[in-house]
Amino acid sequence: MKRGPAQGDADRTVLLRTGGASGERVRLSVYDLMTGTFATARTFYYRRRLDTEALRESLLRTLVHYPLLTGRLERDADRGLSVVCNDAGAVFAESHLDRPMPDYGPGRPAGDDLRRYVHSVNPFRVVGHDTPLLAVKVTHLRGGSVLGVTVNHSLVDGSGCLDFLLHWSRTHRGLDHPAPSHDRALVDGLAAGTPPAPDDPQYTVVTGRGKFGFLWRVNARARRVRTLTTRFSSAEVLALRDTARAGAGGTRVSSGDALSAHVWRVLGALRDRAPEATERLGLVVGLRAALSERLPHGYWGNAVSNTTAALPARALREEPLARTASAVREALDRVTLRRIREETAFLEAQRRAGRTNRVLSRMALDAFEGTVALNNVSRLPMYGIDLGAGRPFWFEYPATPIPWTVLITPTPDDDHSRDVHLSVPREAAEALRTPAWAGRLHPREHSGDRP
Repeated sequence: MKRGPAQGDADRTVLLRTGGASGERVRLSVYDLMTGTFATARTFYYRRRLDTEALRESLLRTLVHYPLLTGRLERDADRGLSVVCNDAGAVFAESHLDRPMPDYGPGRPAGDDLRRYVHSVNPFRVVGHDTPLLAVKVTHLRGGSVLGVTVNHSLVDGSGCLDFLLHWSRTHRGLDHPAPSHDRALVDGLAAGTPPAPDDPQYTVVTGRGKFGFLWRVNARARRVRTLTTRFSSAEVLALRDTARAGAGGTRVSSGDALSAHVWRVLGALRDRAPEATERLGLVVGLRAALSERLPHGYWGNAVSNTTAALPARALREEPLARTASAVREALDRVTLRRIREETAFLEAQRRAGRTNRVLSRMALDAFEGTVALNNVSRLPMYGIDLGAGRPFWFEYPATPIPWTVLITPTPDDDHSRDVHLSVPREAAEALRTPAWAGRLHPREHSGDRP
């Protein structure tokens, strides 16, 4: 295992190599290709100082099981992507800030501080360049440390990334962890025997000009998007679940369904679109449960798609919570093995035709119109990343530039309480901070207001 110098803006930055380059070329799956080559970051905040030397050593031992993370991205002939497992290295950076650890939390997100805590990566200089696909940065403050982890999204989804961090955490503490599976053929093989349809309900092929227009619109409006975080107590979440179940007529409704439906209703009322307009809730959904008999436990890659619930704006605003929660549950129940096979066949056909770079989700394309995009990762053990300094007291993702996006995450209490991160246009964020709209979000805390 080797450590070598690397350029960076931290006090000390090194490249970590395991010394085990296989040279294998791992072709990424069709779901890997849907994410683009942008890096995703997450940050963890600890009250005690992290031991960086011990972290480097345990990370090296963990990376032996993740050769893609020390490899490099290359373009395939059909415009797909592969990772060359050449052990070119992952970044490990250490920095010091002479300031006390802020008391981050729902009322005090890291916000602009996040840029200090993660190693930046240019997404347009990844494929075909000597750009690391994993970057870890440890920032020491007075009274604690921040761990920032950046992984190229084309390699793995949030669930798989967290499994890597849990693997590292257990290795650091001398515990065993099951080895991951990197076999992308298990996902692409789902398309076998299923003829591709000419179009797909969740994905569409756009023109090059159409894709540029969408990206330009996101970038142009990014400065107007604000992210605010609000915590729903366990009592609030369970009350929403009980209310939804009472009127669901036997439909199975989880606490996640109820909270998602409640937030969708509030945002629908805030947008106040025409009563006959169609409101859509795009739901990011993990595929591992539906593919439990096809993918091994610990599959390490992207296994995420999306599904959509739809209701007339009037029904979303005026009918009981149970109606909305049932619509959410029905959309999630449509994610079956058969549906995944059809979707995989469509995406594989686009790759064969060289059109992968022009495939976008309808959920993303409709972000400026009638869709709220929601990702509920509240069941992922975010607060279980113990690297010798105890559990983190807070964790945070960078805010999304896409409006009307909701992220639901767990809380340090590991109960039914949830942190809800709302990325909305500036005017909507200002409204949600007023007592009237705060009362709609948290009706139990404002008993005079309806949800």
